[in-house]
This record gives sequence, C-alpha cells and structure tokens, in this order.
Amino acid sequence: MSSKKKIQRRLLSADEIALLPRAGLLRRLAALLYDMFLVFAMWMCLGFMIQAILWLLGLSTNELVDGRAQTSTLSSMLFLAMMVASSAGFYLWFWQRTGQTLGMIAWRIKALRLDNNPIALRQGLIRFVAAWPSFWLGGLGYLWLYIDAEHDAVHEKLSGTKTVLLPKDARPF
Repeated sequence: MSSKKKIQRRLLSADEIALLPRAGLLRRLAALLYDMFLVFAMWMCLGFMIQAILWLLGLSTNELVDGRAQTSTLSSMLFLAMMVASSAGFYLWFWQRTGQTLGMIAWRIKALRLDNNPIALRQGLIRFVAAWPSFWLGGLGYLWLYIDAEHDAVHEKLSGTKTVLLPKDARPF
C-alpha cells in the first residue's frame, strides 16, 4: 500500500477566495515559462500556415538583398501581427474562462478581478498590454509586488486584477 495521501479536490467558496494570498514572483515567472512553451508552439503552427498561404497565393516570403535572403516586409508584418494577436487570444481566452492558463494551473495560481469574479475582456486587454513593458523593462513591473501593500504587479494595478495562490486541494476550474 502506498504511504502517499491522496488529495481530495474541491471547489472554493467565495469567502475562501476572498482570503487567498497573492502569488509570489517565482510562481508567476514559472507559470509564464510554462505558458511560453505553449505560445511558441502555437506561433510555429500559425507561422507555418501563413508561409503556406503566402506560397499558395504566389507571394514571396523572402527577398534577395545584396545577395542575401531577407524576409519580406509583408511576411514580417504578418508574423508580428500573428504573434501579438495569438498571444493576446491565448491569455484572454484562459483568463476569461477559468482565470488560469495551463502554466497557472500547474503552479496553482489564478487571475481574478479585485471583486473575485472572472476577468472581463477590457480588464484582460489592459492586463495583457501592460504586462509587456512590466516584463521587458527588467521585470520592474513585476518587482513592484514587493513594494505594493497588496503584493500586486503594475499590470494588475492598472487593470484592477490580482493573482492569487490556490490551496493544494482546490480544483483548477
């Protein structure tokens, strides 16, 4: 017989959700890393589809410039738009449906509005757009959670959201 105790999963009540602590920085970054593997795979599939469509339409995706192959401006613009739109779609879909991406489920964290309800589309867009400079400016927006009294990152303050740590026995959805 196994000595491991099986954890019974349960849904959290509204009162329990209100008392959950904010998630720490390392958990947030670990969940982001997990999600990036999924997002990169999605980008590769979508990029292949764009390449195939451009090829079927007879549009060149590469140009010769000074004897070197260079990606065409059209391809570059399409790929950038695809990357931003698909990333936004990925996060917004998960945040609105369950409050958790797959990486967030693995690390037991959840994104919610300050009133503990699911994130609305407008809030999700603000959160997504504000998170980019928070991350790319040396993580300063994320480090803000060490200064903030509620332990929220800058993009959470701007969007009126929070990221909480779920107990081990909480069901992910």
